[in-house]
Amino acid sequence: MSSVKDHKPDPALASGKKKPMVPRPSSSVLLISPTNQVLLLHRVQTSTSFASAHVFPGGNVSEFHDGRVPNPNEPGRHEDGPAYRNAAIRETFEESGILLARNNGFGRLIEVPEDEREEGRKMIHNSKISFPRWLAQKGGRPDVDGLMPFTRWITPPNVPKRYTTQMYLYFLPLATESSAAQPSSGIGPLPTNTEAVIATPKHDGGIEHTSARFLPAAKWLELARAGKIILFPPQFFLLYQVDQFLHSPSSTTQPLSSEILKQQRKQLMDYVRRPASATDPPWAEVCISPIALMMKSKDGRGVLALDKPGPELKGSNRRGVREWVVPISFRKEGPRQVDVMLRREAFDRERDTEETDSTGYGKVDLRPRDQSRPKI
Repeated sequence: MSSVKDHKPDPALASGKKKPMVPRPSSSVLLISPTNQVLLLHRVQTSTSFASAHVFPGGNVSEFHDGRVPNPNEPGRHEDGPAYRNAAIRETFEESGILLARNNGFGRLIEVPEDEREEGRKMIHNSKISFPRWLAQKGGRPDVDGLMPFTRWITPPNVPKRYTTQMYLYFLPLATESSAAQPSSGIGPLPTNTEAVIATPKHDGGIEHTSARFLPAAKWLELARAGKIILFPPQFFLLYQVDQFLHSPSSTTQPLSSEILKQQRKQLMDYVRRPASATDPPWAEVCISPIALMMKSKDGRGVLALDKPGPELKGSNRRGVREWVVPISFRKEGPRQVDVMLRREAFDRERDTEETDSTGYGKVDLRPRDQSRPKI
């Protein structure tokens, strides 16, 4: 679990006496339900990563199941690729039981009986059969083309366990008008649609998760702000972005029409394809390694900057997003009081606008883009 010390300066790292751990390749999926809700899994308390937190389905890339990822010194190591996409599909299936795969004959989402799905989850998790082979036996193929890249996150260098995680969006087929009235809480069956019957999300029996549930992005953010669930910065930040477009009605008795749901999805996809801001790269190319600034927000919380890509990509053309920062308080149980703010709103304008960050990158300019340096 990430803690306060994970985001503080490491003198050995800054001096070059200690090298950061090599980030392990992983994938994660923001899975959008037929009613435009987001799936989160509640990790077990004993987990060595993100213990007790709510996370998107995902996990480590496996060469046995997913294919080879480029070596640490190769450029493609931190780029979207087949192995990352295969891992995203496989891990979503292992962790939730939802199979993002197409039927080889008809091209629609494949339907596998529940007993076969559950048996397959266990066999694949235990590497008794490779995911591609099991899926081929069912007459399907991973729907890798349905994945939409939506940022990459590299764990800060001070954290003992580090990951280079490719995030994706995936939209399950929209519900029909008649079934859209059914609530999609993640407890009962998902609304049906004209393309396929989508499996109800199920946790993995307590191996890594204790629950799997769809809720509106706004509801997940509300629960985190109220301290009822733990969201780490990547999950909170991406839910914050999604919530700008996937709005749910306050009353479950008045569901959104298919046309509105479709319009919301189009707006989100258009947003993801564009640059994150006027000075940032497109969301598919954004690479973020959060770093703690050596100053606090106006309300006393620590602040994570999101504009650096991590030491592995220092000197490359990869970068994160500069417009936003993440105020946060790290406690024993994990991150609390997490939020997303515009950089210019997080600090007093009268304060010093240049501070040193905590990872040896040097100076970090905190001023808004429209404020130029005084000429000397």
